[in-house]
Amino acid sequence: MVLPRINLPKLLVKPVGRAISDFGMIKAGDKILLAVSGGKDSLSLFHILRHFQRHSPVKFELGVVTIDPQVEGFEPQALEVFFKQFDTPYFFEEFPIMEQAKESMRGDSYCSFCSRIKRGLMYKVARREGYNVLALGQHLDDLSESLMMSMCHNGKIQTMKAHYINDAKDLRIIRPMVYVRERQLADFASSTDLPVIADSCPACFSMPTEREYFKQWLLEEEKRIPNLYKNLLSAMKPMLDETKDLNNG
Repeated sequence: MVLPRINLPKLLVKPVGRAISDFGMIKAGDKILLAVSGGKDSLSLFHILRHFQRHSPVKFELGVVTIDPQVEGFEPQALEVFFKQFDTPYFFEEFPIMEQAKESMRGDSYCSFCSRIKRGLMYKVARREGYNVLALGQHLDDLSESLMMSMCHNGKIQTMKAHYINDAKDLRIIRPMVYVRERQLADFASSTDLPVIADSCPACFSMPTEREYFKQWLLEEEKRIPNLYKNLLSAMKPMLDETKDLNNG
C-alpha cells in the first residue's frame, strides 16, 4: 500500500524535536498513544510523530485514540478511514459527555468537566492496550492562554506541563508541540488538506469559552509586542520541565 506523501516543514519538525529532547519525552521502547480529536493540532502531531518514528534513532510504537462525546454535530467516525491508510492502531471510544455533565456537574466549567472525563477514558484505553505514554496536541498558544487564565481567575502562576506522570504513576503524558505556534499548525493543515473535523470540542459551537477571550486578547497584544509568545515561553519554561523528577523518580 502506497502511503500519502506528507511534506513536513522544518518550522514544525525542529521545535517539536527540540521539545522532545529538552523534556526527555520519548524513550526507547515507548508505546505512545496519541489523542486525536479531529482538530488540526492533533492531526498535525500525528504526522510529526510518524516522522520521528521513521527517522529517530530512538525507536517507539505509535497508536491513536479518539473519544466521541456523542454530541450532535460532531462526527469523528471518518477518522478511522484516515488512519487505516497509515496502518496505525486506532481506538475509538464513545461516551455521552454532555449528558453526563447535566447530571454530574457541580460548580465546574463544562470544559473542565469534559477534559477530565476524556482524560479518564484515554487512560483507560492506554492501560487496556498496553501503552505507557499519552501524547496530547496542545501548543504554545494553548499554554499561554492557560497561564493567563490561571493568573487572572485563580491567582496562580501555572499552566499545562510539557511532560509529567499521572497520579496513578503508571502513565507519562507528553505535549511535544509546546514550542509550536497555532498558526504554524493551521498553515500545515491547510496546505496538506488534513481531514479536520469542525467543532471538535462539543461546546465550541454552543457556548463561547473564556479561553477564546484570552486567545483573542493575546493575539491582539502580540501586534504591539512581537516577542510576546517567545517571552511567555521563557517565563513558563521552569514550570514545564519535570524531567528531573521523572528521571529521578
